[in-house]
Amino acid sequence: MTEEAPAAPTPSDGTPMIRMADVQKHFGDLHVLRDINLEVARGQVVVVLGPSGSGKSTLCRAINRLEPIDSGTIEVDGRPLPAEGKDLARLRADVGMVFQSFNLFAHKTILENVTLAPLKVRRTPKADAEKRALELLERVGITNQRDKYPAQLSGGQQQRAAIARALAMRPKVMLFDEPTSALDPEMVQEVLDVMTGLAKEGMTMLVVTHEMGFARRAAHRVVFMADGEIVEDAKPDTFFTAPRSERAKDFLGKILTH
Repeated sequence: MTEEAPAAPTPSDGTPMIRMADVQKHFGDLHVLRDINLEVARGQVVVVLGPSGSGKSTLCRAINRLEPIDSGTIEVDGRPLPAEGKDLARLRADVGMVFQSFNLFAHKTILENVTLAPLKVRRTPKADAEKRALELLERVGITNQRDKYPAQLSGGQQQRAAIARALAMRPKVMLFDEPTSALDPEMVQEVLDVMTGLAKEGMTMLVVTHEMGFARRAAHRVVFMADGEIVEDAKPDTFFTAPRSERAKDFLGKILTH
């Protein structure tokens, strides 16, 4: 698939789906997020690249407060991130998250994994939750695995089940934290194909990944991080062909020559 990434949609009211302003985060003496200012428009796909330890995963996890921040502002769909309680649970229901490790419930079937949150959090009637779950399992290509347990699936199938589980909550935005890095190489593409399909459908996505092909193909923007800072924020073509910073040039030189 070599088609161009779609043009980024223009939100009607101008409110970004994700807004981070002056965000700071320390782990002890380590300053892992420095002066982060980032906006992601509705329907936009932003890929976050950078070397290990640059703060990419921390940035991703801060957006739904899996990592609390020291200072600054984070808003989702125009609403500040609540500190805790029911408001935070409600916000997390609107923000789907897919992790490097699939985080499926080992003692539940794939169908039960996908229906659990809609039943418990959204109070969706069981028949409706199962209908939606089966539609999503078909969409990610694993309907035939519905009655199996996670351990019976390949890594790629488990990650596709995790994506279906996140989508079952009808989120406004999807966060992906290195979703393919734990997979065998032959399973990576099946997961990226699902993510590319979501991008084409207009899902707002922030994706931390090392998959340069996905960044070129599906992203509207590439955000490059190093040492806790956003060093570059550019269209994929611009970033990959004419990076401005020495750090980005060095990173691409190491990545693209292998």
